Amino acid sequence: MQDVRSILVVIEPSPDESLALKRAKLIAGVTQAHLHLLICDKKHDHASMLSVLKSGLLADGFSVTTEQAWNDTLHDTIIEVQQAEGCNLVIKQHFNDNPLKKFLLTPDDWKLLRQCPSAVLLVKTKNPWTGGTILAAIDVGNSDPEHRQLHATIIDHGYEIAALAKAQLHVVSAHPSPMLSSADPVFQLKETIEKRYREQCMAFQAEFDIDNEHLHIEEGPADVLIPHMAHKLEAAVTVIGTVARTGFSGTLIGNTAEVVLDALESDVLVLKTDEIIDHLVELASEG
Repeated sequence: MQDVRSILVVIEPSPDESLALKRAKLIAGVTQAHLHLLICDKKHDHASMLSVLKSGLLADGFSVTTEQAWNDTLHDTIIEVQQAEGCNLVIKQHFNDNPLKKFLLTPDDWKLLRQCPSAVLLVKTKNPWTGGTILAAIDVGNSDPEHRQLHATIIDHGYEIAALAKAQLHVVSAHPSPMLSSADPVFQLKETIEKRYREQCMAFQAEFDIDNEHLHIEEGPADVLIPHMAHKLEAAVTVIGTVARTGFSGTLIGNTAEVVLDALESDVLVLKTDEIIDHLVELASEG
């Protein structure tokens, strides 16, 4: 978070308190980042609202600019402005989607997570971050260079959020259940799976300074374990990441981040590898 210099804050055109702006002020208050407030609306009739918000922020000592824009879709508009303004963090309030609608149409926030060339913080609750728990979700079982880079990014951001919020950082990782049909004998017995993961965890803990009390390794699918652990720990923020699948065609965001988004009761920070961000920048410039 310390390297965030410009934050794009998506403002909902409503009289309610902007939860996205509340989080942006917390982060910018520590990092001194510039705030760019954006209302995505075709009519462009929210100038007075933005003026009031800007005046209040300037009076509080923040650096701030405002904009109203629309480019065909919500996620396209946000990405276009993010690129134009050079923002390295997007903050937006998330509203849970109707399950039937999600089945028929890809939700806007999923598209934003897939295509935005920056970190995205989706705000879901009014709960304060201060003094709470920050949960970082990783996959200890994947130790390829891309995942190692992502793990480092997730843990670094988790520590930085914990520091600015005076909170505790916890880490969760799921390991698979035994599979009798697996060609690899390691994955056929629970004992051998747990032993392998514990060995990998020891190396991970030594590298990132995570003690046993703050590391949670359990059997099961990640999209079930992550919301369960976030609920158990009453996490204020869950930090999760994604790496590319085979090539860059199709979906770039892992299904786990999308599936857990509505299930989590915390704010969600989604991070990407540098490789994916570079590719998304190329796609954005082509669009």
